[in-house]
Amino acid sequence: MARPVDCEEIVVSDARTAILDRIDRALKTARIPVVSAGARGVQPGEFGPSGTLIDRFVAEARALGVEAFVEGSPDAVRARLALLTDGRRVLAWNPDRLPYGADAVVSGAARGSSPRDEQAAADVGVTGCHGAIAETGSLALLSLPGCPRAASLLPPLHVALVRPDNFFFGMGDFFEARTDQIAAASNCTFVTGPSRTADIELSLTIGVHGPARVIVIVGP
Repeated sequence: MARPVDCEEIVVSDARTAILDRIDRALKTARIPVVSAGARGVQPGEFGPSGTLIDRFVAEARALGVEAFVEGSPDAVRARLALLTDGRRVLAWNPDRLPYGADAVVSGAARGSSPRDEQAAADVGVTGCHGAIAETGSLALLSLPGCPRAASLLPPLHVALVRPDNFFFGMGDFFEARTDQIAAASNCTFVTGPSRTADIELSLTIGVHGPARVIVIVGP
């Protein structure tokens, strides 16, 4: 005797089939990025001066959609920052936490101690950096006194100022070198490009859970 057909079972089955079909089509049509020979299979020991770490980081970061600038002097860093923040509301780390005398450019910025509505209204977040991971183009930011996490998460534009001694090949190198700072921090955030969110239909949206635009300024 045939089993009665459950309409609800048919609906669930049809939905499951449609979802799996979309995933199958997406996998077949997805484009795999071409990796240049210089970025293929690189090991930490293959790097020489720190400048090569910077080059690798910049290449990886730009591949993720990050705008990266390498400046030759503190004055050039401040000039670049001034162009990016001119006429915009800024949320920044405390003055003593920003390198290159950058606080002179954002002296009127909101800080982590400012009222929440002032922080939420910021157009640009300006931070330093505790680690720049060359292997992945990621920024490592620790939540320490004077380094509010909100500065890198709330505003739609995040500008990070990076010093040469912030660069590490991989995360393991960063963890080893910054053990004490990490232990003292309330949070460790890795920023790998602008915020990206995709739904089940693989529709990508930028800037939903964090900044839609990330800019890195590397100084001397």
